[in-house]
Amino acid sequence: MIKKLQSKQGTAHQLKSSPEYRQASFTWVISLTLSVILLLNSFDFAGGALKPWVFTAFAAYALFTIVQMIITLLIRRDLLRTGDIRRSTRLLGYIQLLSIITGNLFTVTFGFNLVKQQKPPEYTIAVYMLLTQLYVIAISALNLFKPYVSNTFLPAMFILVVVAILQLIALLLVAKFVTSHYAHPKLVWLALPIIVTAATGNIFALVLGINLLAKIRKNGNPAMTRWSDVWIKLTANSTAMAGLFFVIFLFCLSVCSVFTFDYSVAIDNNYSAILLPPSLEYPFGTDNFGRDLFSRIVFGARISLIVGFASTLIPVIIGGILGAISGYYGRQTDNIIMRLLDVLYAIPGILLAIAIIAAFGANTVNLILALSVGAIPTYARTMRANVMLVSTYEYVDAARAFGSSNFSIIFKHIVPNSLAPMIVKSTLTIGAAVISTSSLSYLGLGVEPHIPEWGNILKIGSTYLETNSYLAIYPGLAIIALVLSFNFLGDGLRDALDPKLD
Repeated sequence: MIKKLQSKQGTAHQLKSSPEYRQASFTWVISLTLSVILLLNSFDFAGGALKPWVFTAFAAYALFTIVQMIITLLIRRDLLRTGDIRRSTRLLGYIQLLSIITGNLFTVTFGFNLVKQQKPPEYTIAVYMLLTQLYVIAISALNLFKPYVSNTFLPAMFILVVVAILQLIALLLVAKFVTSHYAHPKLVWLALPIIVTAATGNIFALVLGINLLAKIRKNGNPAMTRWSDVWIKLTANSTAMAGLFFVIFLFCLSVCSVFTFDYSVAIDNNYSAILLPPSLEYPFGTDNFGRDLFSRIVFGARISLIVGFASTLIPVIIGGILGAISGYYGRQTDNIIMRLLDVLYAIPGILLAIAIIAAFGANTVNLILALSVGAIPTYARTMRANVMLVSTYEYVDAARAFGSSNFSIIFKHIVPNSLAPMIVKSTLTIGAAVISTSSLSYLGLGVEPHIPEWGNILKIGSTYLETNSYLAIYPGLAIIALVLSFNFLGDGLRDALDPKLD
């Protein structure tokens, strides 16, 4: 009995320790869920008709889901028999690469991870970089079904395709010439143009280029920096990378939409296309003024990201400085700063934001300031606690002994070593800022009503829940997806930055 129990525990540990098996299990569950959702939406239960395009998408998703289940069982068998995944099983990953035509991010990334046994973080980043570019091209290409496109559409699409080809070449070269501790020196000529392609908003390209340059510089040095270790842990976390992908994808789409989307379609009234259902011309349908809902959501992502990041960055800087000064000097300085912040902390953040907007007017700048002020105390407390801990370390005493100034000690030695919790907290609270932005806009206290913003779009859609529910469903799903993405990323960063989990 004891031997059987030990055998089961050993089997469970062996499967749990395999990142490929964990990702395979996670992928088929998510893919199956998406397939069921597509199946339910492929039937018009009111009219008793079948939606051919949606059913075709379901069939494609279901096919790759079945393949994913088979691969998961084969990986399980290989691990239990030999402790490693056979080459024949890894070759099945190339089948899953074909699922890119369905837009299934989870099966595509699994396929890339399965076909390569040793995966340095640069390889994973290169995969997500390419996928981000391809998804942006695919989304932008939907404008071809509209009666007209923006004047910059064709040259912008040409540039995006050229960038995608360059990034595909980069992925192939990284897969061949980059290992966990080595990158071919000639890849420096690849890193520089890849960094330039980040101008499209693809932050993965910037990260890949910087990582390549850093790895080339330390070739032959087996020592691993902390941030290299963080990237290794983060890229091994499927949910965190999925969250990071969606955030960067939205950012990249927001940048490229300036040239590939026509803003007039999102704001100008078109009374000949009022409340049209989803179609190829209008993928998410149109609202009560005939405006393209899909374009409005794309342009609304720009507002949500700007407000979310700005309303988080401001309190991080101000609260971080106040918390660092308070934690380092202590005593009277600590009492003065923290008591004043306690007064601010006693006021509920959303009520404070409403009061500020009511006093100064509803616009984007006031919204950012309103959300920022209420978040300062929490960041100050977080930084203060970290600074008080780091101030007791020996290298801080050594800096004092060498005669370093207090300013130098705080911002050169203490603050850089106290940033990890601040980074995690800021990532998790950006999602809350996005919700607050949409909530205030829904109440008419956020972004100006004429600007396409997710809260404004949701406010209009809420009046058509019974007749045209898609007007509220799609912006609601966009808000949910972005908030979940930030939460997944924050959880992944917390695990990667926590030294106790090593």
